[in-house]
Amino acid sequence: MLDKFKDECGVFGIFGHPEAANMTYLGLYALQHRGQESAGIAASDGSRVRVSRAMGYVADTFDSAALSQLSGTLAIGHVRYSTAGESRLSNAQPILIDCAHGQIALCHNGNLVNARELRDELVRQGSIFQSSSDTEVILHLYARSKARACEDAIVESVFQVQGAFSLVMLTRDRLVAVRDPHGFRPLALGRLDNAYVVCSETCAMDLIGATYEREVEPGEVLVISDSGVRSLRPFAPAPLAHCVFEHVYFARPDSYVFGRSVNEVRTNLGRILAREQPIDADVVVPVPDSGVCAAMGFAEESGVPLRMGLIRNHYVGRTFIQPQAAIRHFGVKVKLNPVRSILEGRRVILVDDSIVRGTTSRKIVGMVRAAGAKEVHVRISCPPTISPCFYGVDTPSKSELIAATHTIGEIREFLEADSVAYLSLEGMMSAVGSEKSSYCSSCYTGYYPVECPSDETRYLQLALKLDKEKEPVAN
Repeated sequence: MLDKFKDECGVFGIFGHPEAANMTYLGLYALQHRGQESAGIAASDGSRVRVSRAMGYVADTFDSAALSQLSGTLAIGHVRYSTAGESRLSNAQPILIDCAHGQIALCHNGNLVNARELRDELVRQGSIFQSSSDTEVILHLYARSKARACEDAIVESVFQVQGAFSLVMLTRDRLVAVRDPHGFRPLALGRLDNAYVVCSETCAMDLIGATYEREVEPGEVLVISDSGVRSLRPFAPAPLAHCVFEHVYFARPDSYVFGRSVNEVRTNLGRILAREQPIDADVVVPVPDSGVCAAMGFAEESGVPLRMGLIRNHYVGRTFIQPQAAIRHFGVKVKLNPVRSILEGRRVILVDDSIVRGTTSRKIVGMVRAAGAKEVHVRISCPPTISPCFYGVDTPSKSELIAATHTIGEIREFLEADSVAYLSLEGMMSAVGSEKSSYCSSCYTGYYPVECPSDETRYLQLALKLDKEKEPVAN
């Protein structure tokens, strides 16, 4: 319904806990914002790996009876929003296989840019795929490895893939975590008493009482077993390319990703935006929930008071029954409602994290005006989005991105706002407190750290389009 990039996926793993599946369930609950299409858990009791997967939210997927079937002291879990492959149960994760190396389950956050090439070659060699997910490619490579040791087969398989991958893998007696050499997606290591925890964001550790220790380093393979933690570094050093949009939108504000507080970064984005793009106004209003932190920073820096002039309904599911009678802006109104007493007669600064197609922003501006706002000034806490992502984010094609095909003036006219302004790329990098070279900003610059072959690019764009939300079209 809301015109946003989709939150890719979240992964969680735990080793050495008597209630591993229950802890994984809670971890996934904390990571629900990273994927709402499907959820799954795989657990091992030391002799057998069992898996349970279903479409839908974590709370709807697992009950006490389902969790009781997942016995063992080690487990992994996954929440999914598909970025490559269709939205169906066969593409849900963890994916479990049984091969010459034994059982192994895999969860993946990211996207492989050479998946099509590898898949075609594997099919020619006789592999039979059960899903359209790029993740399954890794498991076929693992199954075909002639390496004798499990971790050697894992290293051999991930060494062949390119792109973004933060992985958690589960064998009968080991938990393995892998992060691509560029570090596109976050992956953190923590402790819960004598247990080890690996997850996409630290908010999952907070929920279960675990303590953050460090990030899984880019290019690192962690093998966790009864013998402890072993770190392997099979990849050659590569330039860092952390996804800056994790800070802008994806991650929860109470998390730390890439070693930085998300809340602090987003507040800084708003502060710098206020310095770069000031405007005389009466009230700063965030577009909830993702625009709140930046709006707080904007209000603090500008001295314009912050008010919650838009209220979000958090109880709207992925689908709902739309009335036959036409209701203006229904798709947005079902989630957001303006507060007339805050907006009426005032000059409003509307702060949001991003504009993708512009359709939702146009409706929100219209709602704010209809509530009596005298002026509406849109401020965006990131640069204009001009290019699609191929590293694990569901983005539209370039032709659908409004900033790729329109000037700022044309965007203002389309949104019917009094002014529109974005944060600069330099301002964004200043807010995250890092050099440009350590972040991937391809969606803002069109420069891709890991190049996609032209046919692969077309394949990925098609794959992204296969997986649109199963929601009614907004009026």
